[in-house]
Amino acid sequence: MSKIERTKIKKTQIIVAIFSIIIGTLLHFTYEWSGENNFVASFSAVNESTWEHLKLVFFPMLILGIIEYFFIKKEVNNYIEAKTIGIFASICFVIVFFYTYTGILGTNFFIIDILTFILSIILGEYVAYKLMTIENQSTILSKVLSIGIIIFLFLCFVIFTYNPPKVNLFKDPTEKTNRIIQENN
Repeated sequence: MSKIERTKIKKTQIIVAIFSIIIGTLLHFTYEWSGENNFVASFSAVNESTWEHLKLVFFPMLILGIIEYFFIKKEVNNYIEAKTIGIFASICFVIVFFYTYTGILGTNFFIIDILTFILSIILGEYVAYKLMTIENQSTILSKVLSIGIIIFLFLCFVIFTYNPPKVNLFKDPTEKTNRIIQENN
């Protein structure tokens, strides 16, 4: 891989990270701004649960990753796999870091939560960049598996918005409930 190709990939990853942070921030409010529209709930945070905040990482990285693909697909042959691992790393970072720091401190802090969100996206895009620049040869199987993982995560985010399991990951700490969609829609 040439230096020019690496530079192009790095620039696109930085742009995607910046726009993912902006879009993810907006998705924190779009459900409320939509008048609590059920369709908007599928991809926006509908409460303060950790699960709902993972949407703020997943959906912007996914959408921008799809757009980015058309700009750098010729330079990278393992793009789909790299982006899937990057998105997964971001989600895992949020979960592990949030529950670790709140477990140690006994509470959460707004500023640390925001920094966690920002760092998770930067980490995910960095991981994707490093994987893309390895020149790893992709296979049909690895692409299909990666797409399957993304589809699975997508479906989980949508389904669990309306039918959340009764575990703490889905519990809104401000309401002490797992209920996500109110019955008024």
